[in-house]
Amino acid sequence: METERLGPSLTSHLLLDFVNGEGNVLLALSSNSPVPSAISSLLLELEISLAPDRTSLVVDHFNYDSNSASEKHDVLLLPRPSAPRPDMKKFFAGQGIIAFPRAVAQVLGNSSPLLSPILSAKTTAYTYNPKEDGETVEEPFAVGSQISLVSSMQARNSARFTVIGSVEALENEWFNAKVKPLGGKEVKTVNREFAKQVSAWTFKEIGVLRVGQIEHYLSTVPEKSNDNRSVAPTGDLNPKIYRIKNDVTFTIELSEYSFDHVEPLQISPRDALQLEFTMLSPFHRIDLQPISQTTNSTIFGTTFKLPDQHGIFAFRVNYKRPFLTNIDVKREVTVRHFAHDEWPRSWKISAGWVWIAGAALAACLQESDCMLVDRNKAGDCLRPPLVENLPFQCQQLKKGYGECKRGMIDMRKRFRGNQPIAVSKELEGEKGGQLYAGTFSGGLFGGPKPTSGNEDEKEETVVGYDGQRRVVIKAEHEKDNN
Repeated sequence: METERLGPSLTSHLLLDFVNGEGNVLLALSSNSPVPSAISSLLLELEISLAPDRTSLVVDHFNYDSNSASEKHDVLLLPRPSAPRPDMKKFFAGQGIIAFPRAVAQVLGNSSPLLSPILSAKTTAYTYNPKEDGETVEEPFAVGSQISLVSSMQARNSARFTVIGSVEALENEWFNAKVKPLGGKEVKTVNREFAKQVSAWTFKEIGVLRVGQIEHYLSTVPEKSNDNRSVAPTGDLNPKIYRIKNDVTFTIELSEYSFDHVEPLQISPRDALQLEFTMLSPFHRIDLQPISQTTNSTIFGTTFKLPDQHGIFAFRVNYKRPFLTNIDVKREVTVRHFAHDEWPRSWKISAGWVWIAGAALAACLQESDCMLVDRNKAGDCLRPPLVENLPFQCQQLKKGYGECKRGMIDMRKRFRGNQPIAVSKELEGEKGGQLYAGTFSGGLFGGPKPTSGNEDEKEETVVGYDGQRRVVIKAEHEKDNN
């Protein structure tokens, strides 16, 4: 319906309420009549500016139709638009020329991420008011590619608002018209195809994303595997609670509605569909990869390890791209801490090996003849000469316990840590040595006396205390001198 003015009850606020209610609007302007003030106010709310005089049109002295506008140059000839960015879908692209007669210029605000130009003017175009005298022409309202001829706005609720700067471009006269570019041959316009694409996008016949099943579950990831297809589920589907450091798999099914059918969603290689595992802010932001595909949908998924933080988290997929409806889905879960029986056992903690070795040595002594038959004390069984009659297993445990305990007390070994049994040089028949500055201690100034762990504890006695503990080791030559 073409009108020169709107009814008194149809205000810009009512139109905005219609958009907030997920209503779609297609607005076409004409330079033959001034733009109503209600429309100008509505477009200003959307950060779309029109010329202040409301009667200006766009002219281009290099890209016009020589047949119908040989003098005024107000019928613009433009190629079909391509995507503004390489990662966006080309809903309006194609071959052919679009005729835009007597178009109204629009300027889009830079601060709104909801606005996107569909068709822009060439760099040689500018706005012009035909009512002005040629000798008193003021500075043009907009020039070049700053002029948007077809503009789009997609609200956060995915409602769509499209502004076409020339209502004459939608007339039957220009659907099958033949135009002649400057210095070129006559060609047929593609206004019909372009109008179909613009109206289909405005009324959500294309570019509509749909969310299918959303699943998350515990999983096991095989070692040396980077493929989500090798992940095996190990728990219930969509549980309400997880544990920190669990391996979790998340999948989402997405499809795209195109005219009269639903097809699998295809993500550009330059774009990314991401999953956020968030509390107040994202702890993880991971790309979702296509795992499988059905007849009308694509399943995206990923596997990751939960953070070492307990609390209320949410799986969130927030995918917002120009010309596509928004996707913002959340699934809240609870992440708990380790239970008391889920901590690593003591033999997995290196600091607890000394107590494990001591407990094993005590158990071995209690089953030996030294304590069961001879009724000796444990301390006496560990000293000569009784220690020589202990079972071989007890002697090995005594040696291992001494090495483990010495590794915790000796600061030289504490820096390096206890040497693993699997690479122990004693098992290989070699004499080990402590490293100092990259060299063995035995090769520099003689080094400290090597120890085997079987030394007699009576060789060490404590004498005196004058602010520090003094330990005197009685050597054999000192006994001979006395």
